Amino acid sequence: MSDKLKGLHVVMFESRLAETLGELVRLQGGIPFSAPAMKEVPIENNPDAFSFAEKLFGGGIDVVIFLTGVGARALMKVLETRYKREEVLEAFRKVIIVPRGPKPIRVLKEWNVPFAVTVPEPNTWKDVLNAIDQHKESVPVEGRAVAVQEYGVSNADLLRGLGERGAKVVRVPVYHWALPDDLGPLKEAIRRIVDGKMDVVMFTTAVQVEHVFRVAGQLGLVEGLREALKKLVTASVGPDCSEAIRSHGLQVDVEPQSPKMGPLVLATAERAGEILKSKGKSPLPPLKRKGGKGVL
Repeated sequence: MSDKLKGLHVVMFESRLAETLGELVRLQGGIPFSAPAMKEVPIENNPDAFSFAEKLFGGGIDVVIFLTGVGARALMKVLETRYKREEVLEAFRKVIIVPRGPKPIRVLKEWNVPFAVTVPEPNTWKDVLNAIDQHKESVPVEGRAVAVQEYGVSNADLLRGLGERGAKVVRVPVYHWALPDDLGPLKEAIRRIVDGKMDVVMFTTAVQVEHVFRVAGQLGLVEGLREALKKLVTASVGPDCSEAIRSHGLQVDVEPQSPKMGPLVLATAERAGEILKSKGKSPLPPLKRKGGKGVL
């Protein structure tokens, strides 16, 4: 338990692990406001996945890049509607596998599927390409069919980088992201930020950034949001997320060395006070609660 975020109102846009992130903020003394910015939408009838499977079984795929553990499991779930799991796993064992980070590696180990390289942290698309460049003998991509398991938002930079290296890229979108069904908390968070009622904003994926600005556009508050965010502490979980933030003309104040929620909260707690002070902003008083229950 710490008090380094004591008195600071922290907006979080995380969906799946919102409760966990909120608890981490509370452990640092912060006052979390949860405003989920996205929901996962599985592609149940996935022609791209089945087209990929046909190529995989037919020897038409040379390399498979798994970008996320969740995406790898989702892909298997889709393929199991037509094929036996062991058939899919055996096909994976016959090609070169490149996992982006520890989560897809964990899945591959569960599947007993070997992989060719380990991509170093922070596991960005640049790190994936660098790992491929450094292991050209074990991961040849020039003239090869390289399948990329996508994770919601297609990474144009990664696809372009593979193409520049002579790869024949096969996109395999497994799920995508949509706005949450209930936009109430997100709209309220945006209004509070614009009204100067928040101290810290915490982004844990690039998709959240795009969705926050999309909803701000619906409210006619894009410029107001952008200007308000300049006065707060903007914390990003990692490089990809930071790129999305900067694309909107904003500065990233905190980015942990390890792109995970725990390090994100710790890094934010360590620096938030001094950053707010440098921006001439003092922590806000606790927000009032309604009906005995916290609105946060």
